[in-house]
Amino acid sequence: MRIAVLGLGEAGGLISADLAAAGADVRGYDPRVDPPPGVAGFPSAAEACAGAALVLSLNSAADAPDALAEGLPGCEPGTIWADLNTASPGEKEALVGPAGDLRLVDVAMMAPVPGHGLRVPMTASGPAAAAFATAIAPFGAKVTVLDGPVGAAATRKLLRSVFYKGLAAAVLEATAAAEAAGLSDWLRGNIAEELVKADAATLERLLTGSKTHAVRRIHEMEAAERLLGDLEVPARVTRAARDWLADLA
Repeated sequence: MRIAVLGLGEAGGLISADLAAAGADVRGYDPRVDPPPGVAGFPSAAEACAGAALVLSLNSAADAPDALAEGLPGCEPGTIWADLNTASPGEKEALVGPAGDLRLVDVAMMAPVPGHGLRVPMTASGPAAAAFATAIAPFGAKVTVLDGPVGAAATRKLLRSVFYKGLAAAVLEATAAAEAAGLSDWLRGNIAEELVKADAATLERLLTGSKTHAVRRIHEMEAAERLLGDLEVPARVTRAARDWLADLA
């Protein structure tokens, strides 16, 4: 199978290299990055897409419309165009019209590509999601097909991002404050212990406990904000937590 990969940065480079190693005829285009071994480079997106049954767009949300416009002239009607960029559902949906006769698929990568490569867990949505999974699975890809329109996969990825990146932001803020207070080792150990023992019941306690004890916890987070101020650490997440508790109260 001939597969075009537009965007050969970190994710595109790893995925295209894995596809080539698995036996695909991979054609790549990136004006700033050379193709990895086994991937044939082309001077334009349209040339890379010529004759490809599947196109993977791995640029950015901002560049996705341009990548589609530039690659479209080289595509045959019915080509599967998989948009793997991290974008909002609305941005994904906005590609449907310009895609014309292409079969547009919304693909969300649900884990970091480094360490996984082509085997990064993916979710796919849109009318051609099953066709995308059928085309790429023989090369080792892991695709969960969602029963939903273009944008459904992006919705799931970004909801997960709110949690996971929000958790990371809370850890960054807390450990920065602990470092300033000379308590870095203690807090790191405490956080690791809490993460290890977390289970499904932990989620329920977070949801119900925040509502039940909202008023008391507002004061607790106000005190935490004052502590971070004394330590000269920006209290961005702390203030957001206080505001959420105020809404619950």
